[in-house]
Amino acid sequence: MEKTDDWLKPVERRGRLTVVLALATLISAFGSSFQYGYNVAVVNSPSVHMKQFYNNTHLERYGRPMEDSLLTLLWSLSVSMYPLGGFFGSLMVAPLANKLGRKGTLLFNNIFSIVPAVMMGCSEIAKSFEIIIAARFIVGICAGLSSNVVPMYLGELAPKNLRGALGIVPQLFITIGILCAQVIGIRQILGNNTGWPLMLGLTGIPAAIELILLPFFPESPRYMLIQRGDEKTAKKALQRLRGWDNVEAELTEMRLEEQSERAEGHLSVLSLLSQRSLRWQLVSVIVMNMGQQLSGVNAIYYYANSIYGSAGVDENNIQYVTVGTGAVNVVMTIVAVFIVEASGRRLLLLCGFGICCGACVLLTVALNFQESITWMSYISIACIIIYVIGHAIGPSPIPYVVTTEMFRQSARPAAFMVAGSVHWLSNFTVGLVFPFLEEGLGSYSFIIFSFICLVTLVYIWFVVPETKNKTFLEICQMFSKRNKVEISLGYGDLSLKGSRESLEDRVKVTAF
Repeated sequence: MEKTDDWLKPVERRGRLTVVLALATLISAFGSSFQYGYNVAVVNSPSVHMKQFYNNTHLERYGRPMEDSLLTLLWSLSVSMYPLGGFFGSLMVAPLANKLGRKGTLLFNNIFSIVPAVMMGCSEIAKSFEIIIAARFIVGICAGLSSNVVPMYLGELAPKNLRGALGIVPQLFITIGILCAQVIGIRQILGNNTGWPLMLGLTGIPAAIELILLPFFPESPRYMLIQRGDEKTAKKALQRLRGWDNVEAELTEMRLEEQSERAEGHLSVLSLLSQRSLRWQLVSVIVMNMGQQLSGVNAIYYYANSIYGSAGVDENNIQYVTVGTGAVNVVMTIVAVFIVEASGRRLLLLCGFGICCGACVLLTVALNFQESITWMSYISIACIIIYVIGHAIGPSPIPYVVTTEMFRQSARPAAFMVAGSVHWLSNFTVGLVFPFLEEGLGSYSFIIFSFICLVTLVYIWFVVPETKNKTFLEICQMFSKRNKVEISLGYGDLSLKGSRESLEDRVKVTAF
């Protein structure tokens, strides 16, 4: 039986991973996050055959081969339309998550996966490369929504002692999606002249599974109570998720959060940007998401064959080295799931960005000396794998977890909308610019990535606190101290009358 410390405050049980919570996590992550990763890597292996299809289609239409510059542009669009669609998907996060709920948004989002899957699967029959480019944009919308809504959904389902571990599961499924695309993309499987349309179309299968199974699982209890005012449904959802009937401690915490937010209502992006009390939280998630993407991780997955070719890998072995890199990514993300609650979010971010920074510097050196020193190609490959390990334990998964934790219920959808927009614009920039960066700077392009990792690391060291095992209100209070310092400095030259206690109350109200 659950006891209480006093008449007012019930003791909260330590949450556990129940069957309902585990299945809701796996189904939502597989149906949505898996597709994000799959579509990041799916065009890498069959790129030669897809470019040949583009060229043959142009030849049939106009009676002449496609110019190299046009082919490069079309292929760059095929890659970069995906993150551009992700950006537009991110813009839909706040209105859809507030209107349809977290689970409802994920179910609605399957439209943006199943439709483009059919389009890409039929592109060769239709003899249209334009269909592929348009479908990549639409499936990008799916990824933009899922990459933000799944962490939000799981963060609100999970008890606070499991929030970090479950918050990394979407990133784990992203890495599994990348690995699956790399394995299926082996030439002997589907990465060949006849199999690539089917390979592109397979992205619709996880969406169909989610569409069938997710309706049997609960909506976010926090959404139902705080935003919909439906405490009865929220209580039933919590009881199913926790596996016991007495969930009063969590309901009490939600009611306190609801009372503190009642005056604010739903925060739009514009009102979020103007909130002094959320300034450092917002800056932090922007910096972390920019650092995550501009550090160059997706350049490796979009253009893995080209990078490994530059590193001296034999052309026939590149596909296997790429699969090996994807497997390392999955293994290290699994490690992050198990250590995040013990080591904390901040330490993993610092270690991850530090490893990535060092790996990029060493890779630059190795690429410059591999012409004169034969064994340097192995150092180059090792640097790429070390980079992937560093990114997998911190920069890849943790920003999603921290974004969920830094904001209360009313601000969370708008915060994910901002974070997602920054994430996908940065992703789009890397996907579009890296081929030209590699052509212009060669191996020195990785120095830019190392500098971005270093700047992000320094910011996290000085600004981002540890958030593990804290309630959403406790984390908000931690940041309110930094926001109050900023406000007191801003008004330091003004003559404010009143006692010290009343002044502190006024600052507290302004900051919180």
